[in-house]
Amino acid sequence: MTSPAADPPPKRRGRPSVRRELVEREIKENAARLFAERGVAGTTLQDIADATGLTRQAVYHYVASKDDLFAQLVSEIADQPAQLLREINALADLSPTAKLRRMAQTLALHQMADPDRFRLMIRSESDLPEHLAKSYRASRRRVLKELVEVIDGGIADGSFRNVNPRTAALGVIGMLNWIAWWHQEGGDDQETADQLAEMAVRTVRSDDRAPESPTVEGILANVRLELDLVERLARPDESERA
Repeated sequence: MTSPAADPPPKRRGRPSVRRELVEREIKENAARLFAERGVAGTTLQDIADATGLTRQAVYHYVASKDDLFAQLVSEIADQPAQLLREINALADLSPTAKLRRMAQTLALHQMADPDRFRLMIRSESDLPEHLAKSYRASRRRVLKELVEVIDGGIADGSFRNVNPRTAALGVIGMLNWIAWWHQEGGDDQETADQLAEMAVRTVRSDDRAPESPTVEGILANVRLELDLVERLARPDESERA
């Protein structure tokens, strides 16, 4: 008597193909650029399809709708920076100075990698559905919390001046947020990120030459001067564009 045949093993769901991942990324990049330029209401799925070189029907194989695509972009913009900073903050072998420098470098490179997404976020912030707005606000609070925690640690061990940690953290965030408006392709992103990170550290680092009671106005004035320099250095040389 033969035993009943065993059921075939269930099929394992494989990872998305490389091609699918590339197409999804291109759709998101074009959507972010168009949303940032025209607004979500002023952009159609057909516009995104045309920019990606696909038919509208083909786009539906990758996204359910324009609103779903927008929600994906917002979620990624909101979640990634906080996650990156949390991972850096968890590195016990780094000093507060090293953590702040790496956090600033990471945020700068993140902005330079896809400035369209950040401009989209700023443009659309007031029009976000409540569930997306809530997620975005929570993410911003997490970013601020991670930076404040590092600055607090530097003050405690004497490597940072006795500044207001929240004010200093907001100053660093504000400086890095402007990258999306002045960054241009063609420069050395890593070098620019390193310069911005050094500026972030210098706003709080303990230094015998620094004033004992720095003011918010003084810190911001110095940041603006140095940011103007970084912006000029980041622009491709005019002769290279010709």
